[in-house]
Amino acid sequence: MKRVLFGFLFLSLLCGCAKDKTAVKAFDPDGMDLSVRPGDDFYKYVNGNWQKNNPIPPAYSQWSSFSILFDENFQKLKTIMEEASAQTNAAKGSAVQKIGDFYASGMDTNKINAEGVRGLQEELDLIANIRTANDVQAVVALLHQYGINPLFGIFKEQDPQNSIMVTIWLYQDGYGLPDRDYYVQNDGHSQEIREAYSKHLTRMFELLGESPETAKQSMQTVMKIETSLAKSAMTNIEERDPKATCNRMNIAGLQKISQNYDWPEYFKTIGLANIDTFNVAQPKFFAQVSQIINKVKPEEWQTYLKWHLIHATASKLDTNFVNENFAFYGKFLYGTQELLPRWKRILNSTSNSLDEVVGQIYVEKYFPP
Repeated sequence: MKRVLFGFLFLSLLCGCAKDKTAVKAFDPDGMDLSVRPGDDFYKYVNGNWQKNNPIPPAYSQWSSFSILFDENFQKLKTIMEEASAQTNAAKGSAVQKIGDFYASGMDTNKINAEGVRGLQEELDLIANIRTANDVQAVVALLHQYGINPLFGIFKEQDPQNSIMVTIWLYQDGYGLPDRDYYVQNDGHSQEIREAYSKHLTRMFELLGESPETAKQSMQTVMKIETSLAKSAMTNIEERDPKATCNRMNIAGLQKISQNYDWPEYFKTIGLANIDTFNVAQPKFFAQVSQIINKVKPEEWQTYLKWHLIHATASKLDTNFVNENFAFYGKFLYGTQELLPRWKRILNSTSNSLDEVVGQIYVEKYFPP
């Protein structure tokens, strides 16, 4: 996939506030390429020199003036993280203690490499003990609570018919490639991606300790289940119709179209037993979920769910998993040439997991009265 350099019309340099109160230009004429006639290529006329002077860094797949702004902000956040992790006596439960412990744990590569996948052992044991379709559904519900989406996805979003409401959405998901087209299109490029993905799956199972032969069988199992789901998913074009993805239902209505899945138990497990209505974006997809829940063998579900657990957590595991995950998703799919420095990756994880807490310290430090 091509790496992309984004200029922004009339935004060669974004405005900001410097500590010395010096105004920063919102528009930098030096970013323009006046050798280009605006009637021939207005984009290059406005952004041409900015693009020439700002090549995409090897650790990114795209770059823009907004990227520069984010990168500058990273330095401020890094200061917060490092100062917090250095305060080993911070009050328990305080913002500083939470940020410091989280960031320090992510930066402790020696401990992470020594542990391997032991931090996931409880979940791996649950998956290994799957014997029935009910067991499968229990593990799926557990992983959904972690933000991992095997089989299908669930999230909250504005109600499509009432924008002042937030509602639960059930959405097609459950595959490791970006969307269903990667599984069903037969052009050369799609086949190349599937082949690379198959090799990635095999290598990941080998990292879990499987022999090459067993890892290949595991890959084939995952591809079979994910392809089955993808074939029932809406195309990107079909999803453009807002009415097609607007299907308000209650649990009884969902149970009617997806009879083999225990939806009352699912919503109870994730803490939404009393939900009145929700939006089922792709009813046909959830009919397929009902069809395959009993058709797929328990040992195949074990393989599929083990893959999605490892896939979702690979960037947090030891170096071998991190590098293999980046080689396929970062380098092959998105064209990124280098892995982000570890401090940036852990900074992102800390900010995403403790956003409000980090925000408190950020405001105190960089927005004083």
